[in-house]
Amino acid sequence: MEDKTMFRNATRSLECSADRDPDVRSPLVALLARWRAWYAVYRQRRILLRLDEATLKDLGISRVDALQEGYKPFWRA
Repeated sequence: MEDKTMFRNATRSLECSADRDPDVRSPLVALLARWRAWYAVYRQRRILLRLDEATLKDLGISRVDALQEGYKPFWRA
């Protein structure tokens, strides 16, 4: 929960500073969007590693597939 709050506060800070200088806004917003996407992928992969066999079976994913996907770096698709 603390990570979400910290990330949200950092997001607001970047958005406020970007509003002051429009030339900086686009790159900052793009960078922030990429960080958010990477963090979402990271969290999803960590959750995938914790799923039990029954849940994986319901999803149609083998344990091997889950491990391969779960241990990928967050920046890889």
